[in-house]
Amino acid sequence: MPGTVLLLAASPAGKGCLVDAASVLPVLAAVAPGVLSGTDTANVVELADPLEPQAVLTRLRAAAAAPGPLTVFVTGQLQLDRRQRLPHLALARTTPSTVRYTGLPWHWVREELRLRAAGSTTLLLDLHADAETWDWLRSRPLDCGRNVAVYGRVAPPPPSRRALAVPSYMKAVATILRSGWRPPVPQLHEQALARVGVEGYADLVLASGGGVAGVPGGFAPRPPYRPEGPRPQTPDGLKRNTEAGDPHAAISAAVQSGRHPDADALAARHEQAAVEAHGAGSQEALHWSEVRADLAMFAGDPVRSCRTWLGVAAARLAAGQAADAPAVEAAVDRAHHQWGQVRDAVAARELGASLADLRSRVPGRREGALDHVRRQLRQLQTQG
Repeated sequence: MPGTVLLLAASPAGKGCLVDAASVLPVLAAVAPGVLSGTDTANVVELADPLEPQAVLTRLRAAAAAPGPLTVFVTGQLQLDRRQRLPHLALARTTPSTVRYTGLPWHWVREELRLRAAGSTTLLLDLHADAETWDWLRSRPLDCGRNVAVYGRVAPPPPSRRALAVPSYMKAVATILRSGWRPPVPQLHEQALARVGVEGYADLVLASGGGVAGVPGGFAPRPPYRPEGPRPQTPDGLKRNTEAGDPHAAISAAVQSGRHPDADALAARHEQAAVEAHGAGSQEALHWSEVRADLAMFAGDPVRSCRTWLGVAAARLAAGQAADAPAVEAAVDRAHHQWGQVRDAVAARELGASLADLRSRVPGRREGALDHVRRQLRQLQTQG
């Protein structure tokens, strides 16, 4: 069955523009339709700097209604509207005061894709956020729907507004696809991140296989774990079906409603149950440590998140896992990302020393990662 591909690149005209989104379209357009879709043949729809949100909605709705696999490539910037404080994809006419009327509400994307069959829809995103939206995203997931596989990144505001940011993640994706073969999307995502390099360590990385209830926002897809024996008590305010055995949905719901302590308490109870049943270094226990690291990120606590990821990486190495094992590299990469969000100089120096030690053993796939840590540590030393 032929696939459907929607290429959407949008950014505001004028001084409100953060990223040269449309610059990626010629690179994507040079890729064969079947390679973009991962199918033998595909129909491709391209939207370059659209003006009206309703026009984008019409194309998105038509793409969502098409049978067969759907792949949506979105490049642009996110902004919050002033009334409801909800994320929108900024379009050509969007300004800070008109986001609500001229931007594409992100929940429209979720709603249009929600009825598609699990496993049939993939979103590849290269988004930039202004300062206000970046703060919002640090404590809330970008909700794309439970049945949608989402891969990509959200980049923070550029340090200088003198030059437009480059959609380097999406350009890396397009360059890889121009080889004529589309690897499995998780592999494509990792390869693109590796090409972005150290520039991407400040980004919010999106990676969710979709179709299952995972950790909040799907930033780190993992199989659900069902602890054996007596189940932990659920914190007040978290209602769940204990017979279903998967607390991830309850955790996600708690984060969505801002009840971060409740979410962490539930994860902590399952972590303790896993330690008692299987041991502190077991896959089951480490799974819940990783969930708690993600929860700390959503709660806006990068210090705790970084420290937890460092502990996970050290535990995996101590258990005999190789330094280039995907789970080890992922833990160190996430620790590195969260370290970049720490604003307290004392905590940053402490965590940075541990991160540098780990990076010397686990360099990862992004060139220059250890040098990046050492460079940042030298700058921190000058802050007293």
